[in-house]
Amino acid sequence: MVSPISPWPSGFEDLTRDELAVLVPELLLSGHLIDRSGMAYSIAAFGREGMAAVAIEEWQVASPVYTRRMQRALGFTGDSVETIFKGLQLDIGAPPQFMDFRYRVHDHDRGEFWLDHCGALADVEPMGEDFVRSMCHDIEDPTFDATALATNPHAQVRPIHRPPRVPADRVPVCAWTVTIDAAHVPPPTPPNFEIAANSRAAQLELDSIDPLDPGLADYTGPLLSDLRFADFSRSALVRMADEVCLQHHLLTLGFLIAVNSRTEPAAAIEIGRKQFTGIAGLTSERIRKALDLGDDDTALARVIGLHPAWNPLRYTGARIEVGEAGVQLRIPKRSDAVVDGTWPALIDATHLAPLDAMARGVNPRYAAQVVADDENELTIGFVRAAEPFAEAGEVAITRFSTGADFRFTDRGIPLPLTVV
Repeated sequence: MVSPISPWPSGFEDLTRDELAVLVPELLLSGHLIDRSGMAYSIAAFGREGMAAVAIEEWQVASPVYTRRMQRALGFTGDSVETIFKGLQLDIGAPPQFMDFRYRVHDHDRGEFWLDHCGALADVEPMGEDFVRSMCHDIEDPTFDATALATNPHAQVRPIHRPPRVPADRVPVCAWTVTIDAAHVPPPTPPNFEIAANSRAAQLELDSIDPLDPGLADYTGPLLSDLRFADFSRSALVRMADEVCLQHHLLTLGFLIAVNSRTEPAAAIEIGRKQFTGIAGLTSERIRKALDLGDDDTALARVIGLHPAWNPLRYTGARIEVGEAGVQLRIPKRSDAVVDGTWPALIDATHLAPLDAMARGVNPRYAAQVVADDENELTIGFVRAAEPFAEAGEVAITRFSTGADFRFTDRGIPLPLTVV
């Protein structure tokens, strides 16, 4: 079932082109850090090997769905190595600069990529070689393939070298080949893939990009060494932002599917809420800083309205209001997001920790409280206490990632990567 077109515009519609160019890479990075938020609780519940299994399933289920969505949105559909690499540049699995993917295309069927910097490795190396192997071997092998297979069922991603690093400061940190060969037999469809493929998030219709808006309206040109988001039109950036937020929801759906298959429903929901709380707070903080916002009600309303938990608005149905009563968030109980069971479904009148964390990313004095609760909608208000609250443990755990303080830089004009 495809969601009906909603009267709501995009939650990013009132941003300028410059603001969107800053926000889109921030959203890509926050999507990547979802796993930093959930990893600790997966390890506690299932051990290191169980955590790896959860990560494999969540990415295998989610990434093919959102990869195809972004390809359609920006018009770079195809079955080549170049198409695979373009998809990676707009994937929360490979946020720009933090996961510094570099690419080389040999021809339609052969290419290479390597990472000059890997924020994920910087997070995991201090945990020891076993965790490095879990990420760089156990998790990467099936999930890189799953992403590539979304473009071509005969694609394979194979390592040239990868961590543990020898010597310890080896750069690039890893290198991989991508080969398309009709003799490659596609692996079986991952378990539970159809749940994500048939989700409301997968089928959501968003507004088309306006081809007359100044700037790039698509990514049909050559593969670029880096995406400079300021080169895209405002309309294209709005669509990118909504698509990246759907990547958050689809990855969370994959995470919850994997966790649910390994524990009791109540325990799975609790793990999901902790994951949501950790990433909610850190994402708010980064959005506020990136857009140079304040810490008052106006800033809070702005941050909540841009937060990936509540976007696309057409998916969540959320409404954010600011007035004499302060900031209020209205969460419908029958949205597509609730049907899918993603983040909005984890909030109810007695479970507001993710909202507390989200608000305290703007100002540590905010607290969420129930204003109204009926069969159709939950209304949350945000009040300021006299003293700041301590940071939630879930946010502190997520903050261990180097992504918490990562800063993007302007790399100048990107180069086209032509076939040699």
